[in-house]
Amino acid sequence: MKSQEDPLHTSGDFFELLQKSGYRLHAHLKNYDGAGKVTVPNATTVLAFHFKDGVMMAGDRRATAGNSIMYERCDKVIPIDDYSLMAIAGVPATAFEMARILSHNFEYYRRSQMQSMSTEGKIRALSKLLKENVGMALQGVGAVSPIFATYDLRNKKPLIYFYDMLGADFRILTHCATGSGSPMIRGILEHEDLWGKKPLVERSESEATKLAIRLLQTAAQFDSATGQARPEDKLFPVISTVTEDGYRFIPEEDMPNIYQKSMSRG
Repeated sequence: MKSQEDPLHTSGDFFELLQKSGYRLHAHLKNYDGAGKVTVPNATTVLAFHFKDGVMMAGDRRATAGNSIMYERCDKVIPIDDYSLMAIAGVPATAFEMARILSHNFEYYRRSQMQSMSTEGKIRALSKLLKENVGMALQGVGAVSPIFATYDLRNKKPLIYFYDMLGADFRILTHCATGSGSPMIRGILEHEDLWGKKPLVERSESEATKLAIRLLQTAAQFDSATGQARPEDKLFPVISTVTEDGYRFIPEEDMPNIYQKSMSRG
């Protein structure tokens, strides 16, 4: 590997390091021509929107395989670095691996180049991972539809990006959602932003958290792949923010009280 041959002159490209080590994220499955014949766990639903202090990101906890519920405590909002989160919908195995590579990529760049990767670099890095995964996605066993949220320290602004499975990145100015429950709540987000008491970007963290919980509960009402909160089992959505202070998850011990308030009218 180049880093071993010349450790003082690395390019900081973690993908190059992986390639020289003989690693590839995913190749397509050879001799596999039956898309849909293999049932793998999938995760839905996740969302993100701008609020007063930054970005609110949330996800339900259910993973399914076909008609079966596989797991009810799946974490779909994953920290990548101190100022970045990735929300996943799709195949968790692929998404978790992408998140790990992305996290190592950012850290490798920071240590080798003695500076943090630029926001543009971070956004492109996830795009590159998705392009590497196209073969698996087209075969129906590795599709991932992520949302990436980060805080741009240089320009002092929060950013949300949505990606398609081919790796195209789209900057989101207000809100977005992905996963099988997303069609039910995208309309609500749009309605809330245009005709709610105030635009999403003007809402406090408390107001944004309440909305996120209500949205996921609504998605679960209409989409069997989206899990409902179950206070009796201490099962709640994962909710986090990205602000100029970095990412922060709402503590689990605070969720029962927040959930109860969110479920009341008003």
